[in-house]
Amino acid sequence: MSPVFPMLTVLTMFYYMCLRRRARTATRGEVMNSHRTIISNSRTSPLNAEVVQYAKEVVDFSSHYGSENSMSYTMWNLAGVPNVFPSSGDFTQTAVFRTYGTWWDQCPSASLPFKRTPPNFQSQDYVELTFEQQVYPTAVHVLETYHPGAVIRILACSANPYSPNPPAEVRWEILWSERPTKVNASQARQFKPCIKQINFPTNLIRLEVNSSLLDYYTELDAVVLHGMKDKPLLSLKTSLIDMSDLEDDDYEEKDGCGMDNLNKKFSSTALREGPNNGYFDQLPYELIQLILNHLTLPDLCRLAQTCKLLNQHCCDPLQYIHLNLQPYWAKLTDTSLEFLQARCTLVQWLNLSWTGNRGFISVVGFSRFLKVCGSELVRLELSCSHFLNETCLEVISEMCPNLQDLNLSSCDKLPPQAFNHIAKLCSLKRLVLYRTKVEQTALLSILNFCSELQHLSLGSCVMIEDYDVVASMIGAKCKKLRTLDLWRCKNITENGIAELASGCPLLEELDLGWCPTLQSSTGCFARLARQLPNLQKLFLTANRSVCDTDIEELASNCTRLRQLDILGTRMVSPASLRKLLESCKDLSLLDVSFCSQIDNRSVLELNASFPKVFIKKSFTQ
Repeated sequence: MSPVFPMLTVLTMFYYMCLRRRARTATRGEVMNSHRTIISNSRTSPLNAEVVQYAKEVVDFSSHYGSENSMSYTMWNLAGVPNVFPSSGDFTQTAVFRTYGTWWDQCPSASLPFKRTPPNFQSQDYVELTFEQQVYPTAVHVLETYHPGAVIRILACSANPYSPNPPAEVRWEILWSERPTKVNASQARQFKPCIKQINFPTNLIRLEVNSSLLDYYTELDAVVLHGMKDKPLLSLKTSLIDMSDLEDDDYEEKDGCGMDNLNKKFSSTALREGPNNGYFDQLPYELIQLILNHLTLPDLCRLAQTCKLLNQHCCDPLQYIHLNLQPYWAKLTDTSLEFLQARCTLVQWLNLSWTGNRGFISVVGFSRFLKVCGSELVRLELSCSHFLNETCLEVISEMCPNLQDLNLSSCDKLPPQAFNHIAKLCSLKRLVLYRTKVEQTALLSILNFCSELQHLSLGSCVMIEDYDVVASMIGAKCKKLRTLDLWRCKNITENGIAELASGCPLLEELDLGWCPTLQSSTGCFARLARQLPNLQKLFLTANRSVCDTDIEELASNCTRLRQLDILGTRMVSPASLRKLLESCKDLSLLDVSFCSQIDNRSVLELNASFPKVFIKKSFTQ
């Protein structure tokens, strides 16, 4: 037989396997007429009409630009029919996440990234929405009204939040995913990705976003869920497939499957017995460890099943010094933590953000894990981990004596009394309490005992009664403080600012955005500029009283300034901004949106003179 025929047979089998894999995943829908798309035809009876519904309720989210006590720029605006669409522009009735671009990664308060984060996990924020009826989804439409392009993943959950009986099993399924892409237009659009069909009905949809490529805040108006009440009968047809689709970069298939292996014991008795391990026996132990450091966690779990030698390396606690479990939030359970436990006795950085919700992780499971693995912990990320309660914080305070970095961002279900335990962590250098219910008494105790703090976030902490008292304590106790977030603190005055400026001379970053009780006429901003020469980031967002005098003081005293936000001021002229730009050579971000004295022509002239500076100007609609 000619050797051509076996080769054709192999190629045919390979092509068939590619088609099968594409039909199974179908997670990257571009548009329905794309040559890369798998075409799904649904046959439905006339009685099984399509249901179209807007979100009934927003049940969870990681951050928002707005206040906890209003509707402007909050995630809650995603519930119900559109408020703005199809209009384009900046509207307070839309949902806005707190960050955009890469500016926040360039601030002094930015944390170092975790190693071993899968390249396909790039989500930065999320929002979860419920709908009235459970349906088999056929489409999800997102109405974007300003700077679209942030949505990168859409997921569906099998649990019904309105059911009185909790489900025996909760599953999340990816309907659509794509890497971040740049959308050049800022106008409104109806985003209609081609979603994968799933085998369970849902009324709980999750959007995950990445805003790193955006020039400004993305604004979302509504989410529309299309679906069938009854399960449709599917017939798959396949069209031509682009060869770029053959890359093994499908997040759901590759990493999702790998995480299932965390729930299985890797017994050495099940490993292949052999006389040797090939050339791996020739390599130094340290070199193999260095090679394995480049593997993601699911790949490490897979490799552990190949032979005894690699099992030993993959289970070595040195491989788990930095452990990022956030990418696997949809599958991580108590069982996962139990089987990781023996390998994590030396873990120093642990990221459990977004994990454990809807019963995936219990208080008992979390506590058991920390009792074994908490002694060496230096950094603990627990953002949006809603399984946490007072017992969990007590366990953290007792089992993690070396903890220096604690992130409880958006843990808004933690009771106020739970925060008292944080005061026992006297080595803390970074503490994030954004959108938590920490009260003033607990916070004062934390500040009193945690005098090593260098980074502190108190943004949107609505339970604090008197920020001047808090600022006074910070100035008296936290002499090493470098960054402070007081975003939307409701009642700080010039007295609190004076205490901060005199007590924390090392401050490099200060966020006073949306603090309505600060007035430039008291001299508080000028005092900040004179007493904090190391400032690199200063946000005075929505403070209409900021004036030319304040800008000129910054130009004279804060020459290291990199980011300045004076959105909304009516009293700053182009002349003072030019002085600032001439003095602050490292300035990279200047937000002058809605500044009434700064028109388009002024911005164009400043951009021409200082092309390295991103000058943002938005106008009232």
